[in-house]
Amino acid sequence: MSLRKKKRRVFEIEGNLVKPGERKRFSIGATSLFDFTELGIPVEVIRGNEPGPVLFISGAIHGDEINGVEIIRKLLRRKELSQIKGTIIAIPIINVFGFNNKSRYLPDGRDLNRSFPGSKEGSQAGRMAYMLMNEVVKKSTHGIDFHTGALHRTNLPQIRAFMEDEKTRSMAKAFDAPLILNSSLRDGSLREAARKRKIPMLLFEGGEALRFDENVIKIGVRGCINVMRSIGMLPPALKKRDKEAYIAQSSHWVRAPHGGCLRLKKKLGEAVSKGDILGVISDPFDRERIEVLSRSNGVVIGLSLIPLVNRGDAIIHIGAPDKNTDKDGIDYLD
Repeated sequence: MSLRKKKRRVFEIEGNLVKPGERKRFSIGATSLFDFTELGIPVEVIRGNEPGPVLFISGAIHGDEINGVEIIRKLLRRKELSQIKGTIIAIPIINVFGFNNKSRYLPDGRDLNRSFPGSKEGSQAGRMAYMLMNEVVKKSTHGIDFHTGALHRTNLPQIRAFMEDEKTRSMAKAFDAPLILNSSLRDGSLREAARKRKIPMLLFEGGEALRFDENVIKIGVRGCINVMRSIGMLPPALKKRDKEAYIAQSSHWVRAPHGGCLRLKKKLGEAVSKGDILGVISDPFDRERIEVLSRSNGVVIGLSLIPLVNRGDAIIHIGAPDKNTDKDGIDYLD
C-alpha cells in the first residue's frame, strides 16, 4: 500500500483511530474539576468506505442550547449515514459542564464561543477551544454548529453564514432553512476560527434555550442531510426544493422605547414593513399605551418571550433585505 493511501485510511482524534467503514464513540479533551471529576466531550466518528469530505457537526457549545443535541441524536440514527463518502465527526455536547448545569457558560464563567482559537496553556475555555481546533476543526473540510436563542428568547430556524464565501454560500442554500442571515463573523467564535482556516461552516439557529422544538429539530436534521448531499458525501437529491430561502443581508433589534407590559403583534417568520406596529407597551392599568414601530422592512427572526420590559430591552429581532450600519443589529448572543 502506498504511503498516500495509508494516510488516507488513518483517521485519528486524540489517539483514537477510526478505519474506513468503522463507527466509533469516545471522549476527548477531558478536564478535571475541583472535586477531581473528569469531564470529557463525547464524540462519534463515522467513516465511509470511500474517501470524501470530513464534516464536523456540533451542538451545545453553549450548554443551555439543547436543540442541537437532539438534532445530532436523531441524525445519527438515519440510515443514509451508512452510505456516506468521507467522514462525519459528530459532537452533540461540546460544553458538557454547561449542559449538566443548564448554563450557557463554563465553570470559569467564560463563553466558549468567544475563546477560539484558544491556547494550550490558557484558561479552561481557551484550552477547550485549542483542543477542538486542533483535534476536530483542522481535520475537517466543512462544519455545521447548532445554536438556539438565549434564555427567554426564541429564534426562527435560520442559517447564519458568511455569504461572501462561495463554498459557504452554497452550503447555506443547500441546507434549506426558511431564512439565511448574511452574518458578520465575531472575534473568538468557532465560525471565525474556521473561516481563518478556510473551512466553510454554517451556524444554525432555531428555538429557545432549555427547550426542544420539534419543528426546529426536523429542519436541522433535514438540513444536515441536504448539506451532505451538496458536498458529495451522499448522492444528490432527486427532488428540487420548492422555494428558495429568504436572504437577510443584515439584522437589528428593536428595543423597548418605554418600560411596561408588552403585547407583541407579530410572530416569528412574519414579514413586516417600515412603520408597522410590532407591539404595544402599556402600564399595569392599560391606560397609557406606547406603540413599538418597525423602522424597516424585513422578517421577524427572533423574539423576547418575557412580556415585562424595561426601556431599552431588546424585544424583536428583524432580518432586513438590505445591508445597514446599525451596530445594534449584531446578535451578541450568537
